[in-house]
Amino acid sequence: MQILSMLARRLIYAAILVFAVLILNFLLIHLAPGDPAEVIAGEMGGATEEVMASIRKAYGLDRPLHEQLGVYLGKTLQGDFGQSFFYNASVTSLILDRIGPTLLLVTTALLFAIGMGTLLGVIASRNPRGIVSNVVTVLSIVGYSAPIFWTGIMLIILLAWVFPIFPISNMRDITLEGGTFRHILDVAHHLVLPAFTLGIVFLAQYSRLTRASMLEVLGSDYVRTARAKGVPERSVFGKHALRNAILPVVTIAGLQFGSIVSGAVLVETVFNWPGLGTLAFQSILARDYPTVLGILFFSSLIVIIMNIVTDFLYRVVDPRIRTSG
Repeated sequence: MQILSMLARRLIYAAILVFAVLILNFLLIHLAPGDPAEVIAGEMGGATEEVMASIRKAYGLDRPLHEQLGVYLGKTLQGDFGQSFFYNASVTSLILDRIGPTLLLVTTALLFAIGMGTLLGVIASRNPRGIVSNVVTVLSIVGYSAPIFWTGIMLIILLAWVFPIFPISNMRDITLEGGTFRHILDVAHHLVLPAFTLGIVFLAQYSRLTRASMLEVLGSDYVRTARAKGVPERSVFGKHALRNAILPVVTIAGLQFGSIVSGAVLVETVFNWPGLGTLAFQSILARDYPTVLGILFFSSLIVIIMNIVTDFLYRVVDPRIRTSG
C-alpha cells in the first residue's frame, strides 16, 4: 500500500509538472524572435503578403497568443501535437520515428558511464593515493572538461579517418545485406563512437562520485566491524561498502537523465545520428514550433518517468527506505 500511495502522489505531481512544462515551453517558443511563415515562404522561393497571410491563417499563427495556447493545450490533451510546419507531417509520427534511436543512444551511453565509472571509482578507492587512483582522477578531469562536440570530432578524426575502424555517421549502412543479426551488429558498430562520446563526460562524474562515496563508506563503523570479524575483503567491498556507496550514483543517474538527453543533441548533430537531437536542431533552425514543442514535451516526460524509476530503484538498493516507506 505504501508503494501504491507513493506512486499515486508521484503521478499527481508529474501531471501538474507536465501541464506547467507545456505552458512554459509554448510561451518561451512563441516569444522567441522569428516568424515560421517567413521560413515556409523561403522554402517556397518567396511569397507575397497575401500568401504570407494565408500561411499564417492555415497554421493558426494569425490568432492571439492566448487563443493559440488554448488550442494547443486542447489538442495536446487529446494526444494531438499538431502538424509540422517544415516537414508537413504529424509531429507525433516524426517523434515516434526518432525517439527509438535517441533512447538507444542515451541508454547505452548511460549504462556505459555508470558501469565503467563505478568500476573505476571502486578500483581507485582501494588505494586512494596509489598510481591507479591518480590516473583515474586525471582521466576523470580530462573527460569532464572536454566539450562533447570536441570529443566527438577528435574521435572521428582518430578512429574514423586516421584509423578507419568505426563509421563516421548515420545509424546503419543502408547498402548492407543479410539477416537480422548482421543488421544488429551494424547498428552496434555505428553506435560505438556516439555512445562513447556522450558517455565519457558522465563516466568521469560517476568515477569521482563512486570513489568519494566508497572512501566515506569504508571509514564507517560497520565496515570496520565486518573486517574485524574476518569478512573477506572482496565481500567488504562488494556486499557491505558498494551497496551503500552506490546510492548517490543512483540519485545522480536519475537526475542527470535529462542532461544526457540534452547532450544527445550535440552528439547526434556531430555524428548525424537520426534521433530527436537531430530533429530538434533542424526544427529550431526552421522555426518549426509544433515539432520543437513536441520534442520538449517528450523529453520532459522521459525525465519525469526516470525520476519516478529512481525512487523505486532507491527502495530496491536500500532496504531502509523500503521498510520505512
